[in-house]
Order: sequence, then structure tokens, then C-alpha cells
Amino acid sequence: MNATAHELSTSRTLWDLVARRAGLTPDRPVFLQGDRTLTFGGLRARAERVAAGLYGMGVRPGTVVAWQLPTRIETAVLSFALARLGAVQSPVIPFYRDREVGFALRESRAEFFAVPGVWRGFDHTEMARRLGAKGIFEAYDGDGLPDGDPAVLPAPPAEGTSVRWIYWTSGTTSDPKGVLHTDRSLIAGGSCLAHALRLTADDVGSMAFPYAHIAGPDYTVMLLLYGFPAVMFEQFALPDALPEYRRHGVTVAGGSTAFYSMFLAEQRKQPGAPVIPSLRLLAGGGAPKPPEVYHAVVREMGVQLTHGYGMTEVPMITMGAPDDTVENLATTEGRPPEGMEIRIADGGEVRLRGEAVCQGYLDPAQSATAFDEDGFLRTGDLGRVTATGHLVLTGRLKDVIIRKGENISAKEIEDLLAAHPAVAEAAVVGLPDPERGELVCAVVEQPPGAAVLTLPEAVSYLRAEGLSVHKLPERLEVVDALPRNETLRKVLKYKLRERFSGTPAPEGPAAGSPAAGSPAAESPTPGS
Repeated sequence: MNATAHELSTSRTLWDLVARRAGLTPDRPVFLQGDRTLTFGGLRARAERVAAGLYGMGVRPGTVVAWQLPTRIETAVLSFALARLGAVQSPVIPFYRDREVGFALRESRAEFFAVPGVWRGFDHTEMARRLGAKGIFEAYDGDGLPDGDPAVLPAPPAEGTSVRWIYWTSGTTSDPKGVLHTDRSLIAGGSCLAHALRLTADDVGSMAFPYAHIAGPDYTVMLLLYGFPAVMFEQFALPDALPEYRRHGVTVAGGSTAFYSMFLAEQRKQPGAPVIPSLRLLAGGGAPKPPEVYHAVVREMGVQLTHGYGMTEVPMITMGAPDDTVENLATTEGRPPEGMEIRIADGGEVRLRGEAVCQGYLDPAQSATAFDEDGFLRTGDLGRVTATGHLVLTGRLKDVIIRKGENISAKEIEDLLAAHPAVAEAAVVGLPDPERGELVCAVVEQPPGAAVLTLPEAVSYLRAEGLSVHKLPERLEVVDALPRNETLRKVLKYKLRERFSGTPAPEGPAAGSPAAGSPAAESPTPGS
């Protein structure tokens, strides 16, 4: 991190960071979208006018304002206007509907709710009314935001350690959790990302994920620290988005493993010709990265790939650095920044303590069990720290398959399957089984034109790769597309368990009954 970025990372609040960056480089762009450009100076000025408009509506320091908006310049302006006021923000992913949105509004006790009107064919304003939301107002494309005279505004917040952000976990298996953040925890998370990626003022980034995700402020902090812009994508799809990447000369792209795979798929349509000529780095996190994905990106796209580890509760925990070794970039999640403490507890759980860690949850009962006796956050992830300080994730506490008393890591099998030429992506889950407790089921998405993978072929391949016999899949399912969430495109394993649990496997070699070479057909060790 250069001296200027390091100094800016000490900003007390997000508004302080915006004001200091605007003072340094007021005319440099921060957000690019279509034909529109917003400069750092323009962000400060417009956000102050919007803050004044919100103040006229009754928004005060501490007022809870929920917003469910797509990735637009207006969304960033509104968010920083609220930061200028010291309001409490509750961002909601724009793909969420009545159940999740209603829960977030009720639990946060939001007094105002900003919506985009009709977006992608869905009427968010009508949903807000249906849910009985308070203070509904539309923030639409083209700067449909409140406006006022900044002279009416009170002084900006003086400290950044109060809770002013409520982010929502995905809620894939139950109601979402409201995660409590401060300005300082978000600045610390973004600083970690900026420090690791070794970026400069000459870079051009990209936001292909929902701004309402915790990655929104994480990434924006990086822009403010280094003074470079990002291209915003309201709707991301390839190849449709490629002209914008090329037009603006994007140098840094990514999001998560699914994004890397999408870029790779485009590159494979024209081998040897860079799909984005200006691109030099793919970076992201939020989902496991098989080593083969790293090697494929570097080999076929000719760019570096750095992957990290973060979560809604801690937006950036570790990050790979572009100048790290190939082995560490391929097989680890990188190293933590200064100030992030990682503890591997008994049983292998990763626990965290540091400024970027959230303050807990909106529900006090959830907060009571979230931290251990020393104040470390329990992540539910399993891992180990190498001699060089790099973190290796080995799975989830809830993602360990227990077959006849033996613990099996789903991630280990997934990483091996990802290198198979007939596999685009794999998800391994445990399914209930009366004899074994759980059986190992591999669900794969195949690349276009690949011959249908069979269970005996998969088992034979995994055996050759050295996988222990008791870990071999007993069932294989081939699907057109793995179910994913709408933020960082994480695979939703609970949907796979719901789909295939209690469902007899189809007859034939592709799935189902124990095949020769599967662990159900052998008993190599006691208890297997």
C-alpha cells in the first residue's frame, strides 16, 4: 500500500474517506457506467446534496434506512449520502423478494425504504407497499434522488465505531442474519483488499456484483484509497458485458470462482486472442477456488489470479498477492493483513479477531454464541495455517460428510473433480443413508460438448488421483446447471440435498447403486 493510501486508510469514517479523496483528486473518475462518469469530487458534492434532501425528509443520524437497489451510480451516491448523515443503512440484495425483504424491514425497524421502482420486470414499489414498508421512495436510474441545500446539514459523524450498517446473510437455510458493521470495520476490510492486490491509480476495476452485497463497500474503499475508477454493471452476463470491459480498458476483474469460470469459457471461444486485452488480474473470493481453476486462468487467459477469503461478518480476511508463489496462489486463500488474527481452534475451526470483524448480529441471541471466550468470531469454516502464514480452507463444519463414523471433506473431492476434463464444476454433498449415516454424492456441471460422465469413470479417476477409498462417491448426478445464489454465484448445496435426498438414483452407470470400485462395494478398513 503506498503512503497516500496508507494515510487514507486511517480515516475515521467513510465520509471522512470520501472527503479526503475528493480533496486529493477531485477530477478523477470513481464510477463509470454506460456513457456516464462520476468523479471523486462529484461524488462528494452530489452525496451532500442528496444528504440534504434526505434530511428534509426526516432522516437524521441514527435513522434506519433500508435500500434495495441495483448496482448503479445512484446507489453509491445514496449510500454515501446516508454515510454523510450518520444514518444506519440496511442494504438488501435486489433479487430478494417478499420473504427476505419483509424480514429485513421488520428486524431492522427501517423508517425509510429506497427502491428502484420497476426493475427487471418486477415492481419493487408495489412489493414495498404490500409489505407495509415505511417511508418508501424511489431512487431510479437517471438520478431520481432527493435533493437539497447542504447548508442545512449537521456536522458529519465524528467517529466510525458506532454500528451504522446492517448487512444480511443469504438466509439459504433459514431466515437471514442481520450482521452489524461500523464504518471502521468496512474501511479495514477494504484496506486489506487494496493492500494485497498491489493496485495503482492507473488501474480500472469493475463491479459485476450487487452493490448491496458486503463486497460493495469493500471494493469502493479500495477505489477511494488508490484513486482509480470501476465500471459498474447493473446486469452482468457474458458475452454481453465484454464490450464495456474493453471500452473502458478494465485491468482488474473478477468476483468469485463462478466469474473466473465464465471468463474462461469466453476465452476458450477464441484461444490465443485475449478476451479483454487490457486485463492483467482476476481477483475475488466468496466461494472455494479449485487449484485447477487458477492454473487454467493463468495458462489460457495469460493473466494473474488472486483469490481471497471473506464473509458478510468479515468482508476481507485473507487475500492472495499477485507476487506470491504459484503454489500459494493455487492452493491457499492468501495471508491476513496486519491486524487480522487467525486462530485455528480444536477441531480445525477458523476463528477471527480484528478491526474488520463485525460487531455481532442484530439478534442478541445470535451474537451471544458468535464469539468464543477470547472474542474470536466463530466462522464455521475449517482450515489450517501454513508455515508461511497462508490460510488453507479445508471445508465447512456443516459441510463435513460423516460416513460410517469417518469424516470426509467435500472440498477435497470437489477440488479433484474440478481438474477432470469432463467437469466444469462439481459440488459434493452428503445424503442421508440408513446404513452409512451419509453417503457421498457428487453433483457435476459439465462443459459444452463433453461426453456424459459416469460414476465408474469418476471413481476410477479419483482413485488414480490418490483419493482414499472410503471417500469415493457412491452416487453421481449430472445437472445442466448447479443452483447458485444471485450475489457471488455461490453453489447452494442445500438445494442439492433437498433435490436428491430420499430420491432413488436412476438406473444405469451414471448414478445411484454402488458400482464396482465405490466404497459401498468394498470394506478396506474397519469402520469404513
